[in-house]
Amino acid sequence: MRHWVVYILCVLAFIGCREYQVSDDPSLRLAFSADTICFDTLFTEQGSATAQLVVYNPNKNALVVDKIWMEDGEAFRVNIDGEPALERLTELTIFGKDSILVFLRVTDFGPMAEEGAILIEDRLHFHLATGATQDVVLEAYAENATRLGQIGSRTEIAGDYTFTALKPYILFDTILIGGKMTMEAGARLYMHQGASLVALGDVEAKGEKDKPVLIRPDRLDHLFDSVPYLYAAGGWNGFYLQSDQPQTYDIHYLEVVSGNVGMSCVSTCTGTLPTLRMDGCKIHNHTLYGLVLEHVDALVTNTEISNCGLYCVYCNGGKQDFVHSTVASYFGYTNIRIQSAKKENTAAVYIDNLSKTGEPTMTSFYNSVITGYLSNQLVLATPIEQYYEGVFSHNYLKTDTIHASSAKDNTYWQETDTAVFRNTFYKYKEYIYYDFRPDSLSPLRGIGDSIVALPYPTDREGFSREFIRPDAGCYQYHP
Repeated sequence: MRHWVVYILCVLAFIGCREYQVSDDPSLRLAFSADTICFDTLFTEQGSATAQLVVYNPNKNALVVDKIWMEDGEAFRVNIDGEPALERLTELTIFGKDSILVFLRVTDFGPMAEEGAILIEDRLHFHLATGATQDVVLEAYAENATRLGQIGSRTEIAGDYTFTALKPYILFDTILIGGKMTMEAGARLYMHQGASLVALGDVEAKGEKDKPVLIRPDRLDHLFDSVPYLYAAGGWNGFYLQSDQPQTYDIHYLEVVSGNVGMSCVSTCTGTLPTLRMDGCKIHNHTLYGLVLEHVDALVTNTEISNCGLYCVYCNGGKQDFVHSTVASYFGYTNIRIQSAKKENTAAVYIDNLSKTGEPTMTSFYNSVITGYLSNQLVLATPIEQYYEGVFSHNYLKTDTIHASSAKDNTYWQETDTAVFRNTFYKYKEYIYYDFRPDSLSPLRGIGDSIVALPYPTDREGFSREFIRPDAGCYQYHP
């Protein structure tokens, strides 16, 4: 028996020795966790997050890397096992079945002469003592950007300001615009952590279906391989429209995503209120509120307001009409924890008509959708609901039957309604994100009022809704 034990120990010792024995076989190669490291698009004067590369020796014997170098070495920085200076990494031994870890990032780079995204490439070379050379490709897209403000300070622009589509903007901290704010079709605003955009004057967003105006966080990298940071709410503060005058807000195809507050339109006016016109917009994935309307008259059409930790829509004071709009509250409805806050036990829509001193609230919904994964998604807070003057007509509602006399021809959620939208649960492993277009068996189909739909012959995506009975919401079903 002792002989067998000695034999086994000798075999294990021999195998262990082979792992440390340096090979001179010129056919052996290293293995890499990726042959190309791709960084997300970067902006001038900003670096990247750190990426990792595993260099693995799959062979039984050790291999010696006698030289590691970058082909260009301008845009990328490398750290290997704690050593940032590659020229010091000589005679680096990688034992059999062992590996080393390489950290890579893109450095800050200055403005470029070209406009648009430019591909930056480099190669990281590994030369083995046996004579072979292997390399890994490094790629990043860089783009010029206009920087507004700086971290830790509020920036005030007294006059008018136009966000153009020529190149993206990066906003730091609070940017306050005192005059008229104009956003051209295709304008892109990337918001740094904690940044806010505040408009004190008129606002005109000239987005188009194929060239929307975009306001989003400035993190373009990934939280996990299949989860971009864009899917995590709270990446910036919010977009605020504030006034003590009856301003005009004309907003078309604006997409506001992944902040704390999507768009807050609040005035201190009495009598004549500011007017808001929203069409074709999308407010999505915010830790607090989606659309806040206080003391403002608003018309919201063909708009999606979805996935907020508190109310998706909050109305208090003024007359607000929602036509062919979708309000869907599925914040955090997934099996992966990516949000910094949980969904509170709040409805998708809260209509506050309880003020005794402010302007009365008269909010109406036509051919629209109000739903979510909680049991009650519409709260109407008013002294006597039967006499509330807002209208609810030809909507799909997940709520108790509204007792207002002007609530008619609505379709109410049933437990059998399991296919309202195409996808309400974020399936990150399958790369399937939320999709609030109607499913083929959706109860939204054909419940809208065709007379109401006449001024809006196409949906948010441009599909026709010229049918005898159009679908409710901002999207018309199409295969």
